[in-house]
Amino acid sequence: MSLIQALPPGPLDIVGDIHGEYEALEQLLAHLGYGLQGEHAQGRTLVFVGDFCDRGPNSPAVLARIAQLVRAGRAVAVLGNHEINLLRGDAKDGAGWYFDERIASDQPKYAPFARPSAAERAAIVEFLRPLPVALERTDLRIVHAAWLDAPIAAARSLPLGSTRDEYDHWETMVRQQARAGTLAQRMASERQGWPHSLEDPTHIPPFLPAHGENELLKAMLNPLKVLTSGVERLGSQPFFAGGKWRFVERMAWWNSYRDTIPVVFGHYWRRPFVPDPHTTTAEEAGLFGHTPPFAWHGQRNNVFCIDYSVGARWAARKAGQPVGTRYKLAALRWPERTLVFDDGSAVATSAFDMPDSDTGMAHAAAHTSA
Repeated sequence: MSLIQALPPGPLDIVGDIHGEYEALEQLLAHLGYGLQGEHAQGRTLVFVGDFCDRGPNSPAVLARIAQLVRAGRAVAVLGNHEINLLRGDAKDGAGWYFDERIASDQPKYAPFARPSAAERAAIVEFLRPLPVALERTDLRIVHAAWLDAPIAAARSLPLGSTRDEYDHWETMVRQQARAGTLAQRMASERQGWPHSLEDPTHIPPFLPAHGENELLKAMLNPLKVLTSGVERLGSQPFFAGGKWRFVERMAWWNSYRDTIPVVFGHYWRRPFVPDPHTTTAEEAGLFGHTPPFAWHGQRNNVFCIDYSVGARWAARKAGQPVGTRYKLAALRWPERTLVFDDGSAVATSAFDMPDSDTGMAHAAAHTSA
């Protein structure tokens, strides 16, 4: 059993990053027509693209709900980078609901948030450990962040349930490479010159090249990290994202994706509206600056990011703003290619391009009974 698993046959509803927004998830499932046990009158199957937890108010409930649906055979799911952090005990920004050491730093931003009991913690790990990192069938591919041939081939050779151990193996290799050269020494020197925490948004650091090189090494050496965190490159100036100052920036890997099989993924915080170019960051402009909010994109117009930034609702709550206008939870219906949002609105996607030779295959696969 590989870390790349088969997508079930039949019509699908592919749900974007949830980030602990349990109420939005339940509203979306109701609008999609799923019952309490995940049953659907049309025999549809749910697909979750990862990042179920962190930042939002009720990660334990989201994880329990998805686990229930998967075990009932009503859903399939892949790991996102936030689930891998949890499995590895890597306590990062927004994970104070799970990690005691993050409570104090996360309270000002994300509280209130539900915290799991000891039994719930064990159930969460038991559910996440055997999940794959990607799903595929002849007409569709699902991954959390990026579909690249070499990392996919590496994951395909690894047994199901090995994600944590293999991820740790690659992280060890990164540290060994950093120590083997001058990187670790240069990072230590940079830390002496910049004593502030890189999680402190009030102190803007200079560009720290060794820290950037280390981030890039961690991002690109580990194939499982590429699939769950995406493709990155060394930046030119620091920017604050994901709760820390960063020195690498994400790349639009889909502009080099040439395969004919469509890919649906999350991770990239797409906006459900046309962004204001005056407030858009350089990274956002590079990823979706010229892509309409509901359009397929990439070199062949056959990739689709389904993350519509519901993970930022915590910021709207803190600011006393409506949470459902700028930050939404969405599902992409396949093969219909229609978006359904947690407020019940629906919109057809645009600009999709599938070769004629694949169209019949997609429809045939979509209407095959499970």
